[in-house]
Amino acid sequence: MDLTFILTFGPPLIIVAYILYSDKCSEPFDLCIKTFILGCLLCIPAAILNGYFIPDRNYVYLAGFTEEPLKFAALYFFIRNKVHFDEPMDAIVYGTLISLGFATLENYEYVYELASNPENVALLRSFSAIPLHACCGIVMGYYFGLYSFKNSDKINIIKALVIPIAFHASYNFFAVSNILLMFVVLIILIIFANKLHKELKNEQASNEC
Repeated sequence: MDLTFILTFGPPLIIVAYILYSDKCSEPFDLCIKTFILGCLLCIPAAILNGYFIPDRNYVYLAGFTEEPLKFAALYFFIRNKVHFDEPMDAIVYGTLISLGFATLENYEYVYELASNPENVALLRSFSAIPLHACCGIVMGYYFGLYSFKNSDKINIIKALVIPIAFHASYNFFAVSNILLMFVVLIILIIFANKLHKELKNEQASNEC
């Protein structure tokens, strides 16, 4: 097993393990696997849409407008009516699984099919694109969970879609124009996502499964 392989697949799987471990009320293993695989499969329609709507890398920010709605659709149509989807933290768990399933296959494509220097690309993406997708999944899940279990006000379901799109599009825009600002956006997103995840984790700690 070489370093490129570890850098490509290790970071998303480590984050998945952390999110699953932090969930006090564990989700069914088979549903977690299916959700992760569904996230991987979303790369197919995403590639088609991105090929149609993004003529060159100057418009790469539009990927936020194609990829995040696909993840949202998976959460809304595949997860929302599952019997085990029964508390706000579940939305973060499944939202992150979808996002990191997507990010894992995308990572493979960038590293092994597109990169001229696979190891460097894998290393860079382990500190950039992978956390981006994971945190967008957390943010989407947080607001989706609020809408589903706490406050059915439509503003929360709108936030579940719009905020990840905004972060993803901003990140991609600066990725091709200003790397420093790209990381500023990423750091803000990480802090924000961590705050939301911590809030539900603390809330869950005081409840019975």
